[in-house]
Amino acid sequence: MSVSVQEADFDLSAEVAALSDADTGIGAIATFIGKVRGEAHGNKLQSMSLEHYPGMTEAELARIEAAAVARFHLTASRIIHRIGALQPGDNIVLVIACAPHRHNAISACDFLMDYLKTEAPFWKKETGGDGHGSWVDARETDDAARSRWHSGDA
Repeated sequence: MSVSVQEADFDLSAEVAALSDADTGIGAIATFIGKVRGEAHGNKLQSMSLEHYPGMTEAELARIEAAAVARFHLTASRIIHRIGALQPGDNIVLVIACAPHRHNAISACDFLMDYLKTEAPFWKKETGGDGHGSWVDARETDDAARSRWHSGDA
């Protein structure tokens, strides 16, 4: 199990291989990659900047990951979240969940993303095609998605 907060991009194949190549108990690997879209609120997006609180962010990601490992009986997992200036098409986040069975791996990925969207201390600023930037507010839809996991909160 591991988490990273970094400016550098990641290599999906290398990350999956590092988690799974030596573990023959893994029957399923689920991955999620979040990317910067080219539009926000119907307007062209020029860039996105992500900030975080060092130390606190990594600790919160590790807490969320530990909850997923326990809840879904994961044999391995990995969270990478990028920070800094990103462009449309760039990768933002990678979540990998490995388990003996597919339902656990897929559900764990979903769980992890719902909690990352609502609990991880990141701040996003979007800059539109007009050069005007604005901070991204939390969305009620993200809170609603997370609420379905209440019986085993992170």
